[in-house]
This record gives sequence, structure tokens and C-alpha cells, in this order.
Amino acid sequence: MSTTVVALANQKGGVGKSTTAVNLSASLALSGKRVLLIDLDPQGNATSGLGVERASIETSIYDVLLKESSIEDAIEPTSVRNLFIVPATIDLAGAEIELVSVLSRETRLKAAIASTGDEFDFVFIDCPPSLGLLTVNALTAADEVVIPIQCEYYALEGLSQLLRNIQLITNSLNPSLKVGGVVLTMYDGRTKLSKDVAQQVRDYFGDVAYKTVIPRSVRLSEAPSYGEPIEAFDPMSRGAIAYRQLGREFLERHREEE
Repeated sequence: MSTTVVALANQKGGVGKSTTAVNLSASLALSGKRVLLIDLDPQGNATSGLGVERASIETSIYDVLLKESSIEDAIEPTSVRNLFIVPATIDLAGAEIELVSVLSRETRLKAAIASTGDEFDFVFIDCPPSLGLLTVNALTAADEVVIPIQCEYYALEGLSQLLRNIQLITNSLNPSLKVGGVVLTMYDGRTKLSKDVAQQVRDYFGDVAYKTVIPRSVRLSEAPSYGEPIEAFDPMSRGAIAYRQLGREFLERHREEE
């Protein structure tokens, strides 16, 4: 099986993007897949969420994109078997501007991932909450985009812009790119708002929307401060059960496509 590259993108911040990147990756790794998570967000939430100490990082995704470092040098193991990460540091904050003048600036990440060969079953890319050159790199490298959408007021605002950008990348840089899934996050079944947003998303995206919804959960928001995915932090919590279910649904979709 060749490597499948998945970008997690939404230019709105605070939608559970890094949480989904960490926990979906961990779920697949625990089911026996070899998974690489690339943290492309200068905030580095996926990096800290998997317990990587910022101070100990010698080679980061910044070095891979702008310093010609090999991605192999940047890959670090995590506490989860089969799950590896390319960490982000604050250096990445300046990368948007630095990339502007670089040759083949949109395809640097794609080239880096290609150099890993078939070492991984899945590569996930946690995008920054913007539509700049880092996200363009991710979308150019990806086979599919997974869009986390939180069940809040304004959830669908800005979505048409993201979909337009995905279409632009498809037209000009990556003709095989598709929206592979939409994940509803921070769902609170007690509120009419959550139910309404979920229904709107399902009406709009149809089968592209995952059946599994991720609940609003205190345990999910606590886990990153311990540097662990929810599966390790509290495997019986609602959040852990939801991400396990999402992992199964994700793999089912990819088996159907093979």
C-alpha cells in the first residue's frame, strides 16, 4: 500500500484541528498502521500534545522546508507505538514570509514527504489556521483534506473560502486533491445549536461528513497538557471512544477506495 497523505485544514482557529490530528493519528497507529504526523502550525499544539519538549528539538519542519534538512532527521518517535512526529518550533512563524522568495515554494513539503518512500501508511499534516503558503504546501502534498468543523455559531463561516482555495490548488498544483472528510467537533447533544450545525453540515456535504461526531469534553482538552493523546490519557472517556470510532470509520473509507 502506498502512503496516503492527509491535510487537516480549516482557516478558523479553535475548531479542534490539532486535537483531531493528534488523536486520529494515534487511533490509526494503535490499530497497527505506521503513521507520521507533520506539525505545520507555528503554535506547535500537535508537537506539545504528543509530549515533545520544544527545547529538545534539534531539527523541525522549519529546517526541512527552509534549510534543506532531510525530513528523516526531523522525525521523532512518540510515546505511542507506530506514531512518529515531525515537530514544529516558533521559527515556523516566519516561514510564510521566507517561503515567498524560495524556488518551488509550493512543493517543498511534497518533495520532503516523497523522500520517505513507503515508510508510512499515513502521513497527517496539521495545518496552521490560515490560508498562506504553509497551508498551500500541505494541500499541494496531500491526497485529501479532512476539515474539522466545530458545532458552534459561525461554524460554516469562511468554509466557502477554504473550499474555493482547495479548488484553486486542485486546478493549478494538485489535480488529485479531494475533500476526503468533514469531522464535526465539540458537539454538545444537549443544545439545539449543535444539532442544527450538524444537520447543516450533513445537508451540505452529504456522505463526505463522517458519521462519528467528537463530543465537547473536558478530558479531551486536558490531555494535551499531559503530552498524551486521549487514548493514552483516559481510554474510557467519551473523547477517546469517539476518536477510536472515527479511526475505524476512516480506515473503512480507505479500504473501500483501495
